[in-house]
Amino acid sequence: MNRKILGGLGVLGTALLAAAPAWAADAAPVPNPGNNAWMMTSTVLVMMMILPGLALFYGGLTRSKNMLSTMTQVGAAGALGMLLWIMYGYTMAFGGSNNAFISDFSKLFLRGVTSASTAATFSDEVISEYVFICFQMTFAAITGALVFGATVERMKFSAAMVFIIIWSTIVYYPIAHMVWFAGGEGGVDGLMFGWGALDFAGGTVVHINAGVSALVAALILGKRIGYPTEPMPPHSLVMTMIGTGLLWVGWFGFNAGSELEADGTAGLAMINTFVATAAAGLFWMLAERLAGHKGSALGFCSGIVAGLVAVTPAAGNVGPFGAVVLGAVASVICFFAVSKLKPMLGYDDALDAFGVHGIGGMIGAIATGFLHDPFFGGPGDGSVSMGAQTLIQVEAVLVSVVWAAIGTTIAIFVAKALTGLRVAPEVEQEGLDIGEHGERAYN
Repeated sequence: MNRKILGGLGVLGTALLAAAPAWAADAAPVPNPGNNAWMMTSTVLVMMMILPGLALFYGGLTRSKNMLSTMTQVGAAGALGMLLWIMYGYTMAFGGSNNAFISDFSKLFLRGVTSASTAATFSDEVISEYVFICFQMTFAAITGALVFGATVERMKFSAAMVFIIIWSTIVYYPIAHMVWFAGGEGGVDGLMFGWGALDFAGGTVVHINAGVSALVAALILGKRIGYPTEPMPPHSLVMTMIGTGLLWVGWFGFNAGSELEADGTAGLAMINTFVATAAAGLFWMLAERLAGHKGSALGFCSGIVAGLVAVTPAAGNVGPFGAVVLGAVASVICFFAVSKLKPMLGYDDALDAFGVHGIGGMIGAIATGFLHDPFFGGPGDGSVSMGAQTLIQVEAVLVSVVWAAIGTTIAIFVAKALTGLRVAPEVEQEGLDIGEHGERAYN
C-alpha cells in the first residue's frame, strides 16, 4: 500500500450533506461496488495469512512441546492488534495530520467514521472507509505477530501481549504513517511518503519493521536453553508446508489488494506475486544444492516466504521479469543470511524472522528503486532518476531500521519490567504448551 494515498480520507457527514445543495450531493464520490468487493476479499485473504497461515507456518517449525504456544501467540497478537487498531491505531496512522511522524487523534475510537464515509484510492475512485480500515487493520495485526518468529519457545505469553501493545503504539503506527500517509492539499505528508519512497504493500512498514524488531527482541531475550548445541529441528514440516501455501494465497490480498482498486496495477501486483515467489522457492533449493546439501522442503518453504517478502514493496512497482530476478536474488541472499550469517554471529532468531523478513524486506525495498525504472521494464515514467530513487529507498530503509530498533528495545524492556519477559527454565524444558497454557498439541 504505497504511493499517492489517503489525502482524501474523510468523513461525509450526514448533516453536511443535508445542508448542501442538490448538485453538491450529486458530486460526492460514491464507492465503486466492484472495488469495495475486491477490497473486502483482499482483507479476508490477509486475515487468512494470520490464522491459519502464519500460525501453522511458525507452529510447524517449532518443537512439538511449543506448537500451541506458538500458534496462540500468533493468533492472540493478531486479535489484540485488531482491537488496538480501531481504538487508536487507525487515527495515529491515517487520521488528519500536520505532522510528518504521526497523525492526530481526530478519529479516536473511529469517531466520525460512518457507512457513508470514504477513503481515497490512487485515482478518482473511492472505497468505503470501513473497508479501508479493515484492510489496514489486518496489516497491523500480522506485523506484530511476525516478530514472534524470533522469540518463540522462551517468551511468556503475558510478555508477548504487553509487547504488542507498546510496540504497535510506538513502532508500527508511526512507521505506517510515515510511509503511507498523504496529507492532501494544505496537509503534511508522512516523512518517507513526502520523500517519494516506494513501498507498494509493506516492505518497510511490515517486513523490515518486523524483521529488525525480531532481531532486537531475540538479542535482548537471549538464546533458548541448549541453543545451538542441542538439535532443535522442526516438528512438522507438513504443517509448515500447509502454512506456506496459505501464506502465498493470502499474499495476493496483501499485494494486489494494496492497489485499493481492481485495476491493471492490481493485475501487475498479482502476476509479480506469482512469479517472484516461484523463482524464490526454486532458487533457495538451488542454493542448498550449490552449498552441498539436498534441496529440501524446508528450503522450498523458506524461499517462498523470502520471495513474497521481497516482492511486497515492489509488487506494483516493477515489471514481471524484474520481479523474477528480485525473487531469485533475494532468496539466495536470505539463504546465506540464515545458513551462514546467523551461525557466525550466534544470535538465536528461532524461526529466522530477521533472516527472511528483515533481510528480504531490505533487498526488496532497495531493489525497487532501480527495478521501478522503465529501463528494467518497470512502470515508472523516468521522472525520477534510477540513482535518485534508489537513494530515497535506502534512506527509507535506514529510518525504518533505526526506528524499529529503538522502539523495540523500549517495548521489550517495558514488557520485562511488567512480566519478567522469559519463562522459567523448567517451563522452557517442559514446553510452553503445558507451562503457559496447560495443554498439549498432541496427546
